[in-house]
Amino acid sequence: MELLRQLAAIALVFGLLAGALWALRWRGLLPRAGILRARRVSGRLEAIERLALSPQHTLHLVRVADRALLIGAHAGGCTLLESMPLAAIAGPNAPEAR
Repeated sequence: MELLRQLAAIALVFGLLAGALWALRWRGLLPRAGILRARRVSGRLEAIERLALSPQHTLHLVRVADRALLIGAHAGGCTLLESMPLAAIAGPNAPEAR
């Protein structure tokens, strides 16, 4: 009986931790990408960088084939802010065009 009570307490703690993690991500206080989720890269589409401006406003730099798109995400949806050739992005971490 004591073992069952201890297992229930452990399950409750893990459930509370999972709920807190979900709530923090839902409110935008915890980044969605990072240690828990690997960055997804496909042949033509890649998320290069993400900048959180506020809990509901972010900037995304996305590679689509040989173009770079700057997209603003907000509560009302997404807006394309800039489209440029991939070669126009300067910096040591800039991805190469494939």
